[in-house]
Amino acid sequence: MAGQGCLVANDWLCWEYVASRSEELTDAAVQHVWITAASVLTGLAVAVPLALLARRGRRWAAPVLGLTTLLYTIPSLAMFSLLLPLFGLSAALVVTGLVLYSLTILVRNTLAGLEAVPEEVREAARGMGYGPGRLLWQVELPLAMPALLAGVRIATVSTVALTTIGSIVGKGGLGNLIAPAVSSNFKAQVLTASLLCVLLAVAADLLLLGVQRLLTPWARAAVADGADGGRRRGPRNGEV
Repeated sequence: MAGQGCLVANDWLCWEYVASRSEELTDAAVQHVWITAASVLTGLAVAVPLALLARRGRRWAAPVLGLTTLLYTIPSLAMFSLLLPLFGLSAALVVTGLVLYSLTILVRNTLAGLEAVPEEVREAARGMGYGPGRLLWQVELPLAMPALLAGVRIATVSTVALTTIGSIVGKGGLGNLIAPAVSSNFKAQVLTASLLCVLLAVAADLLLLGVQRLLTPWARAAVADGADGGRRRGPRNGEV
């Protein structure tokens, strides 16, 4: 049962643990958030140029997509071991590994969004005098934003989970609490840190969903128009 003495009883639910270890939990959660944010933002900065390169044709798409997929298949322990000579036991080791894992999702979603831009829209922009750079930033990327942000959401939730693996080098955020607690069968710490990890993933996804809705108002308008059109057509089904 939860309550006073639950630490001694080693209960799963234990407010006494939360109250006594609040600073430790906060520090671990903060580290978890910044490692996740740094990994996803860096991954996005790398993924967009790679997607643009892959869009140039099959000659580039095959190696880019193949390499990012291959990186995702490497087990985490092997990945960190390969990066260890370059970064040592540091947060950079964990962030770099997470960036490499995120590329599969981010590159593919960015590429899918760019390829979904209608060719007639590109032609119209070129006819209005848009150069390649202006066409990309003012036309293609905004229209690709729904697919791109969907990839960011998936990559973020995935990275929140993978960040815990960084505990093997002491830079795993909440994973730093989960791993030793599992070994010692410290139930309250396992459950509390795990729940916080889940809450971080849910909060991040909801936040990014809000950003997506804010940045793509035309997508909401299209859905609303479609629903409205369906309602308007509805009565006609019964017409004779």
